[in-house]
Amino acid sequence: RDEQVEAPELRVVDKRWWARETDDASEDSSNADTQPAYVEELEHKLAEKDSQLSKYVEKYKDAAQEFDQSRDRQRREFAKDVDRETRGVLYSFLEVVDNLDRAITAAEENSTHTGALLEGVQLVRDQFLAILKRNGVTQLEANNKPFDPNLHDALSTVAVTDPAQDNTIVTVVKPGYLVNDNILRPASVTVGSYES
Repeated sequence: RDEQVEAPELRVVDKRWWARETDDASEDSSNADTQPAYVEELEHKLAEKDSQLSKYVEKYKDAAQEFDQSRDRQRREFAKDVDRETRGVLYSFLEVVDNLDRAITAAEENSTHTGALLEGVQLVRDQFLAILKRNGVTQLEANNKPFDPNLHDALSTVAVTDPAQDNTIVTVVKPGYLVNDNILRPASVTVGSYES
């Protein structure tokens, strides 16, 4: 038994796709660069999930933007409602001021025994106007100003002889008021009209 038995030559082939070397000359070279089917399936599912996630993110962004716009619109509408209610309340106070003005005028014309009454009414009127001023209400200066239909309500026209008084306010019948630079009530006025 001097003969030596030769061991068969063993060759190990690593079938893992990430472990293969590109220069390895294997018999199945067509499958050398391909991934196993389950890996491709997982990558396909991952791509689908990424696409679905992107769609959900876009929907979320759209919903958030719509919510912000709706909230801003509600805030503006609420502010308008508050402003409208405030203007209504302040407008009703102006009638009280008008009546106080009438009482003062009547007392000034008949000043026999009304000195104390006139002084009291004037104090009430001044106090009331101070409260209105704290709430942003100011009287509109209209006398001898050019007529502006946005600020004044023309009750009538009066013929004037001076051309400089044409389309100018001659008399303020009822004063106008502003609230925070917006018209609360236009001034009721008579306007001069020059005819040559």
